[in-house]
Amino acid sequence: MAKVVVPIPARDFDPTEVAVPWLELTRRGHVVIFATPDGAPGRADEIMLTGEGLDAWGFIPGLRKLPLVGRGLRANRDGRAAYARMIPSAAFQSPMRWDEVTRDMFDGLVLPGGHRARGMRQYLESPLVQQLAIAFFRGGTPIGAICHGVLVLARSIDPATGRSVLFGRKTTALTWRLERSAARLGRVARFWDSHYYRTYREAPGQGAGYMSVEQEVTRALAAPGDFLDATPGEPHYRRKTSGLARDSDADQTPSFVVRDGTYVSARWPGDAHLFAREFASLLEGG
Repeated sequence: MAKVVVPIPARDFDPTEVAVPWLELTRRGHVVIFATPDGAPGRADEIMLTGEGLDAWGFIPGLRKLPLVGRGLRANRDGRAAYARMIPSAAFQSPMRWDEVTRDMFDGLVLPGGHRARGMRQYLESPLVQQLAIAFFRGGTPIGAICHGVLVLARSIDPATGRSVLFGRKTTALTWRLERSAARLGRVARFWDSHYYRTYREAPGQGAGYMSVEQEVTRALAAPGDFLDATPGEPHYRRKTSGLARDSDADQTPSFVVRDGTYVSARWPGDAHLFAREFASLLEGG
């Protein structure tokens, strides 16, 4: 039995990326401890749970409760079911504070993601969470990061080297292809809040995607080729890159996960089941 810490923001984390790893680890007998900024239970991005507000009429109170496009964009049935099981758990209801966590208390670290800027930036920019990541990498402890969670690692600069803890590692994260597709859809479906899917946006003079997750993570690596995604010709390539298919307990063909030593990474909620299994396998010495 291993003990794993999962830091999350106070609000707006992705429900699938938190709940599916929690469910996989707990049913394997491991202990999952959550950590939030203030020790109060976190709150997921409600839009990703309900789909409300992801249609062109989503700003109208009476029609907001009738999602159409939103039903396809929200967390799928597996993700919502895992989240519903996680919410009443003692671990989720009684988290630690970020500043209480130390590396020697745990056998593993999982960094989930989420994209809604108002809540996620607190987590992505936290020196406390970044220091935890540095400590876990130094200790050779198993680490898993998915989607925007990889940004935490890209920004975790080890003072001993002056470089990100990801320097010299192979990794994936939310790809620009997936982020750009969601952003384009969001500009139409959620036109009154057209940047909902972009946590960070480019400043004048910066090229398209400069502040995307993929490009920021890539800038932290030893070489651009260390950022990986599914490649044409490999099995199920279209399912892995379309942004339309998500994996499940029974079907991992849409997933793409990278494992490098004691580090496992994944791109988005559609990889969550395989990501959770790969991290659990790493934790168990597989």
